[in-house]
Amino acid sequence: MPVFVYEGRTRTGDLQKGTIDAQSEAAVSQRLREQDITVTKLKRKAREFNFSLGTGVTTRDVVVFARQFATMIDAGLPLVQALEILAAQADSKSFGKILTDVKARIEGGATFSDALGAHPKVFDHLFVNMVAAGEAGGILDTILNRLASYMEKAMKLTAKIKGAMVYPAAIAIVAVGVIVILLWKVIPVFEKMFVDMGAGKMPALTQIVLDLSRGFTSNAHFIFGGGIAFIFGFSFSMRTKRGKRFWHRLLLRIPVVGPTVRKGVVARFSRTFGTLLSSGVPILDAMEICARTAGNMVVEEAIMEVRKKVSEGKDVAGPLMRTKVFPPMVVQMIGVGEQTGQMDQMLQKIADFYEDEVDIAVDALTALMEPLMMVFLGGVVGFILIAMYLPIFEVAGNVKG
Repeated sequence: MPVFVYEGRTRTGDLQKGTIDAQSEAAVSQRLREQDITVTKLKRKAREFNFSLGTGVTTRDVVVFARQFATMIDAGLPLVQALEILAAQADSKSFGKILTDVKARIEGGATFSDALGAHPKVFDHLFVNMVAAGEAGGILDTILNRLASYMEKAMKLTAKIKGAMVYPAAIAIVAVGVIVILLWKVIPVFEKMFVDMGAGKMPALTQIVLDLSRGFTSNAHFIFGGGIAFIFGFSFSMRTKRGKRFWHRLLLRIPVVGPTVRKGVVARFSRTFGTLLSSGVPILDAMEICARTAGNMVVEEAIMEVRKKVSEGKDVAGPLMRTKVFPPMVVQMIGVGEQTGQMDQMLQKIADFYEDEVDIAVDALTALMEPLMMVFLGGVVGFILIAMYLPIFEVAGNVKG
C-alpha cells in the first residue's frame, strides 16, 4: 500500500506532521478531515530500495522492547512518547528505525497493532494479534509482559534443541571430511607404495578399501555434483508445499529424533494457544496463529483442519484426536479444560510438562549421540588404517622368512 507524507493544522492551529498508508491522496485527505486536521502539504513517499540479508533485529531485541514498553505504559507514559524513548535507546539501529516508523504510523492515525503489523518480519502474527487484544481490552501492559515471557520460553526451547544438534553435526562433518581425504589423497599413496614393494595379491580388507578409493577418485566429480544437486533440490523442495510436507513428515518419523521434535511442536502449540486464549484472542484466530507458528507443515495442516471443525460448532478435543498428530494425553487434558472452562490454564500446564520432556529427551539424545558418533568415526578410520597396514605386515613377514 502506498505511503503518504503530510503536514496539516489542527483546530487550534498546531502544526502536525506524519505518514499514512492509503490507496490514494483522496483517502488520506478524508481520514485527516475526520481527525479535524486541515492538510497543507501532501505527497506520496518515494519508495526506498534497501539491500539487506535480514532485518538486523533479534528476538532478544523484541523481548527487551516488550518488557520496557510494558513498564512505561504501566507507569502512565503516552504511547508515542514511550516509542520515541525506546527508538532512541535501541541497541540495534535497524530496530530503532522500525520503532520510529511505528511511532510515525500511530501519529498518522493507525492503531498500535496495525503499525506493528506493517513490519511482519519483526512482529509476527502472534505478537500483532495479542497486542490488538490488549488494546481492545485495555490491558496492553499485561499482554506485553505475557508476550515477553512467552518469547523467552520459546527462545530457551529452540536454543536447547539447536544446541543439542551442534556437536553431532560437527562430528558428522569431521567424519565425512576425514573419509574424503583418506580415500582421495592417502590411500592412493599406499597403493603406489604397495606396487613399488612388489606386493602380490592384496588381503580382502585392503582390496575393498582400494576399490572404494579408485571408485571415489574416478567418480569424484559425479559424487560432488550429486551432493550439490541434492542440496539445491532440497532447498527447492522446501519452497514447495508438497516438498515441505514430505520433509516435515519424514522428520517426525525419524527414530529417536522424531519423538523429540514432536514433543517440541506440542510444547510450542500448547504455549502459544494458551497464551492467546488467556489474552482474550478469539479461539478461531488463536488456532490460525498457532498453525502459522507451528514450525511443521504436517502439524499446521492438522491444526487448520481442527479449526475448520471448530468453526462448524465442534469441540477442540474430538477433531484434535482424529488428526493423530498430538499425543492422547494432550488431547484428553484439552478436553478436560474445555469442559471446566479452564482450557488456557490446562494448555499452560501441558506446555510446562512437554518443555521439561524436551529438556530430558534432548539431554538423553545428546548423551547417546556423542559416543555413537565417536565410535563411528574411530571405527571407520581404524578400519581403513588396518586395511592399509595388512599388506605391509605380510611383506615384512615374507622378508623375514
